[in-house]
Amino acid sequence: MKSVKIKKIFPFAMLLLIVAVSCQSNYTPKPRGYFRIDMPKRSYQKFDTTFPYRFEYPTYAKITNDPFSPEKKYWIDIRYPRFHATIHLSYKVVDHNLIRYLEDARRMVVEHIPKANTIKDSLIIDPKRDLFGLAYDIRGNGVASPYQFFLTDSTKNFVRGSLYFYVTPNNDSLEPVIQFIKGDIRHFLNTFEWKSLPEKDDKK
Repeated sequence: MKSVKIKKIFPFAMLLLIVAVSCQSNYTPKPRGYFRIDMPKRSYQKFDTTFPYRFEYPTYAKITNDPFSPEKKYWIDIRYPRFHATIHLSYKVVDHNLIRYLEDARRMVVEHIPKANTIKDSLIIDPKRDLFGLAYDIRGNGVASPYQFFLTDSTKNFVRGSLYFYVTPNNDSLEPVIQFIKGDIRHFLNTFEWKSLPEKDDKK
């Protein structure tokens, strides 16, 4: 039984590695200057509703529906009003189209290369939770989205996340906030779980 599980995971893990390598970019980092910003004390609460996934998110953040895609009932925003930041989450059902979703996620990252100093990716592999994906740490002063990721169980569900700040991009001064929110995203990834598959209304 264990060998069957490994055989199932290995090809998908290799596919993730290929996607990761295709996105890697190496530039010379620029020096950063930071402003002092007081951060809230970390605390989390559960998001566990009728959605096909659950996770924990900060008590100092708010969850709203995606205002630009109201027809997508499983798409949400995790908003940080204090920092003018939002983590956009989009959900799609996998139905023989995983390669297209992976390519879309890769393309979204590649678009930031002209303003990026470095793009570092990290594999996400947790067979116990049927959780596989990649996280992209995108460094650069003018980068619009400093952190992106995608998650999938490789057969039914796909989620993509991206962090955006709704202020003029100046990631040197935003660096402390970026690092703080990245800590919240790590908690999100550590507590994320799939639930039952909803009706197939989010394929597109």
